[in-house]
Amino acid sequence: MKVFKTFAFLFTLLVVNSCATVAPPKAVGPVPTAPQLEWQEMEFYGFIHFSINTFTDVEWGYGDKSPELFNPTELDTRQWARIAKEAGMKGLILTNKHHDGFTLWPSKYTEYSVKNSPWKDGKGDVVKELAEACREYGLKMGIYLSPWDRNHADYGKPEYIDYFRNQLTELLTNYGDIFEVWFDGANGGDGYYGGANEVRTVDKEKYYDWDTTDQLIRKLQPNAIIWSDNGPDARWVGNEHGYAYETTWSPLLRDSIYGGMPDYSTKYAMGQENGTHWVPAEADVSIRPNWYYHKSEDDKVKTLKELLDIYYRSVGQNSTLLLNLPVDRRGLVHENDEKQLKKLTTQLKQDFAHNLALHAKTSANTYRGNSKKYHSDNTVDGNKNTYWTTDDGTTQGSVTIDFGKPTQFNRFLVQEYIPLGQRVKKFILEAEVDGTWETIDQQTTIGYKRILRLKDVEATKIRLTIADSKAAPLISNIEVYNAPLIVDTPKISRDKQGKVTLEVPEKGLAVYYTTNGEEPSTASSLYSGPIVIDQPTTLKTFTVDPETKRQSEVLTETFDLSKRLWKVSSATNEPLTEQAIDDNPFTNWSASKETLNTSKIDLGETVTLKGFTYTPTQGRWISGVITHYSFYGSTDGEQWTKLSEGEFSNIIANPIQQKVLLDSPSAVRYIKLVPTTIMNNADKAIIAEIGVITK
Repeated sequence: MKVFKTFAFLFTLLVVNSCATVAPPKAVGPVPTAPQLEWQEMEFYGFIHFSINTFTDVEWGYGDKSPELFNPTELDTRQWARIAKEAGMKGLILTNKHHDGFTLWPSKYTEYSVKNSPWKDGKGDVVKELAEACREYGLKMGIYLSPWDRNHADYGKPEYIDYFRNQLTELLTNYGDIFEVWFDGANGGDGYYGGANEVRTVDKEKYYDWDTTDQLIRKLQPNAIIWSDNGPDARWVGNEHGYAYETTWSPLLRDSIYGGMPDYSTKYAMGQENGTHWVPAEADVSIRPNWYYHKSEDDKVKTLKELLDIYYRSVGQNSTLLLNLPVDRRGLVHENDEKQLKKLTTQLKQDFAHNLALHAKTSANTYRGNSKKYHSDNTVDGNKNTYWTTDDGTTQGSVTIDFGKPTQFNRFLVQEYIPLGQRVKKFILEAEVDGTWETIDQQTTIGYKRILRLKDVEATKIRLTIADSKAAPLISNIEVYNAPLIVDTPKISRDKQGKVTLEVPEKGLAVYYTTNGEEPSTASSLYSGPIVIDQPTTLKTFTVDPETKRQSEVLTETFDLSKRLWKVSSATNEPLTEQAIDDNPFTNWSASKETLNTSKIDLGETVTLKGFTYTPTQGRWISGVITHYSFYGSTDGEQWTKLSEGEFSNIIANPIQQKVLLDSPSAVRYIKLVPTTIMNNADKAIIAEIGVITK
């Protein structure tokens, strides 16, 4: 008996020691560096677009405007930093030099700079002031430097690269630690170029010699993340909507990509399962329709629902979020922008107020080496450095969380332990409802963080099943929440016949509205179905939660003439469509330059025209976008007058509705929009909508 007890003791000791020394999984594929991990954990940070463009009311300056135009009256970088900090942002990236070449610091290599502006008598330095404000508020500082310079005489020549690196050196040595260096993919085109006023193209793949520039950054700021289409440290998400993809890999086929390549968005933006380098996604988007401040957009700041969608589809889909704040001509973040940021912050705090899974009872169908070190409890312990995993060769497994009683939830957050690589290819979420397991969602990648927004579910248990993985799955964190109802403004749409629909963001809300210019209240008209608006009208509306009495802000929408009388005709044999005049931006008219040159839109009546609008395709993958145009008007459809011509600046990267005001009003019955240049020099243009401005 004594011999048996001794043997049993030794066996137990052997098992315990064996479990304690179970080897961790080996890394799979590329893995993040320490700076990349730190950057990923920032999750949410801000962009600041502010320059001479702010004062010329354009998106892409030509590079020919006088520095004397730059003169903010109340510039306060501490206000920018305070607002960012209160919004939960972890850093700010400033557009130190945009495509127009104007520098926000007194660069010694150019005269096109704040040093030749009246602001602070030419003694000011916006970059320095922001760096100091970031330090004061505990924010990290990043820099944006446009590789393209529409002002510089040497752009396109080898000499310009020395100039570019000299300015980069100034920014990396004079302003403290930099967490991210941001290089735009827009390179080459028409510009001032020191008075040459010409188009200059460059070999985007070879001209900049990025390897040498990256080495310079590594030397001066070794911990900085270098951002561009192909990194090398972080990449563009491929759109300016702020959305990552339901399948988003952090690994990237980096050596196949160069900045500004035409097919980047369709082939590489989502990352690749077999990617060779760790280059995670960053989603950039502006809080307004455009990147720079325009007074006309003061009522176009994104709604709470739009900002929430951006957050969940960026941070919640394995990306960081870079949200732009366009500083106004005073030098301040506008009150409307600050208001929406506060609403977003408040809602996110409510959404993630109480983690229902923290320290809950868990179990798993398999553990690595049966070791407690890799137990399912690691997924709910609040420690990012612990994880549940399986044996090598096992690419499936499940973790069950037991709430102990029926519990309502509508948010599910899961994270992989990415220091050892991104692995999960498919996962399933189930809930035990009244003793029966039901599938409530199934998705593909997880990565650093994945957040699912679900319909309200009341369950006693939930089960995460990894259905497919590149290797043994590593799940470091699971969180479950029950987010409150979103009380937000309704979505407004109008069809060709002038019928206006008000769609609430969530069921159960009441909608009130006015059409006479007065502020609406609960005594105003209660929306019950479509209303007809076919003349220039201002609609004001808001929503109310009848139970809690919480109200949204008032949303104002200005309508011009409806398109019920409009018709399209053409002298060519190419098939025509009225999808460009159906008041639905998600339908398109595709037509050749020849057809558009001979096509005319009959408004059905003579109107006094003050301007027009053009909306490019709103599909996921844009094409056929008109970048340069001529716009004509006529009273009889035969004799035409050119009313406007020009460029829709930045429209390819930011394909939103373009509004053009005429120099003077004109009486017309017929109009036509003729493209002079289409993106990628295509022959066919795609038009989502053409509209008129008469009010």
